[in-house]
Amino acid sequence: MRVLVTGGAGYIGSHTAKALHHSGFEPVILDDFRSGHRWAVKWGDLVEGDLDHSDFLRKVFSTNSVQAVIHFAASIEVNESVRDPRKYFWNNCVSTLKLLDSMREAGVKHIVFSSSAAVYGDPETAPIPEDHPTRPVSPYGESKLFVEKVLRWYGMAYAMGWMALRYFNACGADPEGELGECHEPESHLIPLVIAAARGKRPTIQVYGTDYPTPDGTAVRDYIHVTDLAEAHVRALQHMLDGGESYALNLGTGKGHTVREVIAAVARASGSQPPSEDAPRRAGDPPVLVADPSLAHSVLAWKPKHSSLNEIVQTAWKWHSSR
Repeated sequence: MRVLVTGGAGYIGSHTAKALHHSGFEPVILDDFRSGHRWAVKWGDLVEGDLDHSDFLRKVFSTNSVQAVIHFAASIEVNESVRDPRKYFWNNCVSTLKLLDSMREAGVKHIVFSSSAAVYGDPETAPIPEDHPTRPVSPYGESKLFVEKVLRWYGMAYAMGWMALRYFNACGADPEGELGECHEPESHLIPLVIAAARGKRPTIQVYGTDYPTPDGTAVRDYIHVTDLAEAHVRALQHMLDGGESYALNLGTGKGHTVREVIAAVARASGSQPPSEDAPRRAGDPPVLVADPSLAHSVLAWKPKHSSLNEIVQTAWKWHSSR
C-alpha cells in the first residue's frame, strides 16, 4: 500500500516514513522543503511541491496510486503563530482543506493527522485525558483543533476514516543514527541543551524557577520520536482494519523538569551545560503530562524508547555526529 506522507522530509515525518517502510508500506514523501531536509528523504518516492495548489495535489493522487495519507505538513512555532496568525490558519487549515478535498476526489478514505497537545490550552488537570476541555491559547493550537473538527464532520459526511494524534513533547533521534532533529531556528529544549553542552551556544535559558514542581522548573512529557512514528503506523493499520476514528494523546504519562533534562544531557555528554535562570514565559503552564491510556487501549501501543536517558542519549549521538 502506498501512503502519502505530507511533510515527510521533516522531523517526525521522516521517522514515520522509515517506520512505514519497515512495516511493509510504500511511503510517498510530499514536501516543499521550507522546513524539511532532503537528507531526511531515505525511504519512498519524493514528490516536491506545496499543498496550497489543488491542481498539483490532484496530480499527486492521480499518478502515485496513493491509498492513505499521513499528514504532517504544517507551521509549528507557537510564538510565531501569535505574531503571524494568518500564516498558521492558511498553512495549517486552508491547505489541509485542499488536501482533504483532493482525497475525496481521488477516493482516498483514510488519514492520520498530526495534531498537538496545544489543543488543550492551559490544563486543568494532570495527566490530561482526551476529554479535557479544548481551549487553545495560540493560533497554532487553534489551527490544530480546527482541523480535528473538520475531520469529524468529513468523517460523518463522507465516510472518511481519521485518527488525530495529539503529541506532547516530541524528542530524541533515530536509534540507528540515520535521522534526527534539526529546526531552523531551533526552539526545542533538548537540542538547545545539547548545543550548550557542545559549546555551540553560550547558555541555556531556564524559563521559570518558581513553579509548584519538584525543583521549581516546568514539567513536560517527553516522547521519543521513534515511538511517535510507531504510533502513526499503528493508527493507520487500525483504520485499515475497520477501526473507529479517534483523537488520541501520544505521551508517556510521566513528566520531567527542565533541570532533569539538563542533568540527563550532562550525563550523556560528560560536561555540564551552562544555564541561567530567567523569568517565566507567558502562557507556559507548570505541568503538561499526557494520559496515554486510550492510545494504549485502541492501538495496543506503548512507548519503548521514551525513558529520559534513552531520549537524550539518542539525541546526543545524532547531534554529535553532525
